[in-house]
Amino acid sequence: CLDDTTVKFEIWDTAGQERYHSLAPMYYRGAQAAIVVYDITNQETFARARSWVKELQRQASPSIVIALAGNKADLASKRMVEYEEAQAYADDNSLLFMETSAKTAMNVNDLFLAIAKKLPKNEPQSTSGAGGRGRGVDLHEQSPQGRGQCCSN
Repeated sequence: CLDDTTVKFEIWDTAGQERYHSLAPMYYRGAQAAIVVYDITNQETFARARSWVKELQRQASPSIVIALAGNKADLASKRMVEYEEAQAYADDNSLLFMETSAKTAMNVNDLFLAIAKKLPKNEPQSTSGAGGRGRGVDLHEQSPQGRGQCCSN
């Protein structure tokens, strides 16, 4: 929840792997935001992140919110990408930037909150999701009477 609005994130993870590169436009077509993640302990992942940012800037919606996340901040002693280098890159490219840790959850919620604040305010989206893919699952949906008890016999 953000002020008087509920922001729903539908997350699609391409894992940045080269073998999925040709499928990536399917994921970011119609997306309002993208998070490009690199590993602060691996300079090569930062270089790949920059190429993903370039592609998003070239091919995604012009209004897309792009966030750059330097992950593994819990391993700062093994850092290969300096915070200042990534921050300068983010500033030069109008990106949100945070260092995060998936392991400790450091800044993960803050990153999503920052993205939510930058999203354009508009009418509620249909539940079919971006691009009409409609593959979402409502995790809060109650199971029908007598179902969902498969293991309690």
